[in-house]
Amino acid sequence: MEFVLIAIAILVVALIAGVGLLVGRGRRTTRLDSDAAAGTTLTRPRPPRPPVEEAPPAPDVHTGATAADRVPGPPAAPAEPEAPVVLPPAEPEPGLVFETPLPSAGRLVRLRSRLARSQSSLGRGLLTVLARERLTEDDWEEVEETLLAADVGVAATTQIVQRLRTHSMVLATASGAELRALVVRELTAVLGPDLDRSLATDRHDGLPAVVLVVGVNGAGKTTTVGKIARVLVGDGKSVVLGAADTFRAAAADQLETWGERVGVLTVRGREGGDPASVAFEAVRTGTEGEVDAVIVDTAGRLHTKSGLMDELGKIKRVVEKQAPVTEVLLVLDATTGQNGVVQARVFTEAVHVTGIVLTKLDGTAKGGIVVSVQRELGIPVKLIGLGEGPDDLAPFEPEAFAEAIVG
Repeated sequence: MEFVLIAIAILVVALIAGVGLLVGRGRRTTRLDSDAAAGTTLTRPRPPRPPVEEAPPAPDVHTGATAADRVPGPPAAPAEPEAPVVLPPAEPEPGLVFETPLPSAGRLVRLRSRLARSQSSLGRGLLTVLARERLTEDDWEEVEETLLAADVGVAATTQIVQRLRTHSMVLATASGAELRALVVRELTAVLGPDLDRSLATDRHDGLPAVVLVVGVNGAGKTTTVGKIARVLVGDGKSVVLGAADTFRAAAADQLETWGERVGVLTVRGREGGDPASVAFEAVRTGTEGEVDAVIVDTAGRLHTKSGLMDELGKIKRVVEKQAPVTEVLLVLDATTGQNGVVQARVFTEAVHVTGIVLTKLDGTAKGGIVVSVQRELGIPVKLIGLGEGPDDLAPFEPEAFAEAIVG
């Protein structure tokens, strides 16, 4: 009987040590794994603790022999109470180097040349036509075609053309610089310069800000979550990431890598697990760690599947049991053009989207999509992605954007 008890104790010690390996030294990741058949109970593995010195085993009162004399092998470690949740140290472990991202201020200006190269056809097309000495109806149709080809949308195109027509006398005598300034002004006007584009990522009422990031697969959603973390860390904020996209293979690994590069904690679960549970745990961790913001990456299966929309609503309800959701960002691939607007409408029916993130504006995307998305949805574009680099996500600034696409 004593041999059986000691064998069980050794097995418990081995299991504790094995779980400890799930969170390696220097890795800022909390993994959630189900320890119940139904998958409803979550466990939080702890980093390995230093060994505890033990008193020598007491001899048996009858024979004088100790447990070590009777059964070879190491003595079982005494059980310890579970420690409270503590975020990993702010300073990196030896050998782990964190990056320090640039602050968000001025990012769009720094990326202006890249945006100008990809959108220059719009600016060149408009300036070429408007610089003609006398504008005919054919010229105005060409202006309309240029704007529509850039995905500006019918309503916004009509508004821009009408406003330019009122300045037709000015256009006939304007210098190149004056003409450019006029086009920039009119484009800025339709970009919604008065819309609130601030990100709600500050602590409030003793709770962290909670940002849900939604969108279809392929739009760059998980990458965007990592880049948003870099933006916030660059602005001096503390962040926790929640890898609630448990259905896409390697999504959690990808997000964990982004987190490790800037030294923020990532909460993840097993593949195929309950996304709402991971999101809940991420917010709980952020609340107990008193961080500024928790950013949750959600699943992104096809937007036509009602199951995904139901899941997004569930995640929001579960998360708000701990802290209000302060921001819901919808990631759209700018290269999809008007199809992105269709996607956006479906998502806004499931959750209250507060802002748009347009990715891949540096490729074949047409800058006018910013205008059409905002006008048709009434939701401001808050961030734009201008490349594959880690710091190529920038806060959207209408005038700087108009300046860049006019060239």
